[in-house]
Amino acid sequence: MARIKFEAVGKQYPNGFTALENLNLEIADKEFLVLLGPSGCGKSTTLNMIAGLEDVTDGNLLFDDAVMNTVPSHKRDVAMVFQSYALYPHKSVYENIAFGLRMRKYPKDEIDRRVRDAARRLEIVPLLDRRPDQLSGGQRQRVALGRAMVRQPQVFLMDEPLSNLDAALRISMRAEIKQLHQAMQTTFVYVTHDQAEALTLADRIVVMKGGVVQQIGVPDEIYERPRNMFVASFLGNPPINYLEGHLRGQGGAMVFERGDLRVTLPADITAKLGAADGREVVLGLRAEDVVESAAPEPGASLSGRVLSVLPVGSDQFLEMEVEGRKLFLRLGKECRYREGDNATLAINLNRIHLFDQQSTQSLLWS
Repeated sequence: MARIKFEAVGKQYPNGFTALENLNLEIADKEFLVLLGPSGCGKSTTLNMIAGLEDVTDGNLLFDDAVMNTVPSHKRDVAMVFQSYALYPHKSVYENIAFGLRMRKYPKDEIDRRVRDAARRLEIVPLLDRRPDQLSGGQRQRVALGRAMVRQPQVFLMDEPLSNLDAALRISMRAEIKQLHQAMQTTFVYVTHDQAEALTLADRIVVMKGGVVQQIGVPDEIYERPRNMFVASFLGNPPINYLEGHLRGQGGAMVFERGDLRVTLPADITAKLGAADGREVVLGLRAEDVVESAAPEPGASLSGRVLSVLPVGSDQFLEMEVEGRKLFLRLGKECRYREGDNATLAINLNRIHLFDQQSTQSLLWS
């Protein structure tokens, strides 16, 4: 069992800086949890608290039902993979993987069995006699994973483990890490600023900003039902587009207005808004939620001038100016618009987002 619980946990340094504030979070046994956010948001601090590398200054951190606040790191049965890999340059791959087991005085035959089993699963058996400077970045990453695997820990911690790899290798390593979690059946806690990694790997995502949790949920929930503008903008490529405007009641419906733009909101969204006539809001529109249409319906389209067309293989990104705002939109590779054209695109009204201008909180999801 490796259930981790944060009860009103905070972290404040002697200089007064608060790195983490009132964290309440329960990580289930065998769950793959991703801590996601920009630099300085508190995600690595949270990971280091689990590892015992950072002290808890407020609240309690529990493993199952045991308070771990003052338990030293070497007694926590956790293994950690760092961004820098932290391999011993003078030791072979075999010795790097075996090092932790030797320090814990495991029998020689048990060490050999575990090292070779991990090497087989990570497909690095031919590399066991090499040193780290003879390996590629991806191979070093596998060695770092193997060193953690052989300990068979209750909790597996990863701090930006793929950030030093090139884009193609990151994709393949994500698949390997996901397979590793399924094979080990161990609790994984993973820190990243890369939303693609979070969406690909996580059972649940914790989005953080300034030491405060913004939203916790499964990947689809975080992406489809963001609770504020920060969460909405942190996930998506290109990022979500925002248009400030106001709401106006019209014939029993609610309409979003900005200059000459009029977007008639669906009935279910209107029902959620209640008495919102005149409210200052921000409309959120993801890049993929528009399509080319020969005859878009009134109140369900946006028009503007195409500033640029950016081919990205299977799709094309349109940079488009709409009512004084630049939007980035994604269309198919057969997109007929070119730079300088006037374009009108149909909006998928069932996928729009609305936020309060002042609080930046979602008006649709709570």
